[in-house]
Amino acid sequence: MLKQSPFKAGDEIPSLRLEKITRSMLSSYANASGDLNPIHIDPVFARKAGLKDVIAHGMLVMAYLARTLTDVFPHSSLVSFSSQFISMTLINDRLTCFGTIVKKNIDEKNSVTLEISMKVLNQDKEKRILGTATINLKGES
Repeated sequence: MLKQSPFKAGDEIPSLRLEKITRSMLSSYANASGDLNPIHIDPVFARKAGLKDVIAHGMLVMAYLARTLTDVFPHSSLVSFSSQFISMTLINDRLTCFGTIVKKNIDEKNSVTLEISMKVLNQDKEKRILGTATINLKGES
């Protein structure tokens, strides 16, 4: 994790490339989170709902996007994080999470604030989630 911010506006933070979304992954997440909605774990139910197969939990994919930040910055530096679900994440999707610094401010106390635009894309470059985050690195320019 970074203790200083070498980033400037326009820079990308290291991306997070994930293994494909599997039934086992969704089952584990469903049990851990308590979100046992059958659309995530029961293929028959998902088909009856008009889908080809089960879909990933939106919160699971959002957590991966947040991990993109916490893999780079201290957890305590996260000021805000928001996301918007754009499309469903499908079984076997291979996701990559990206972040781009859109703004960097340094205040009089030498604290660095980074505004970050984020996204999750699948293997076909289709957007799954868009997000924004604010990071504050106190006294570390």
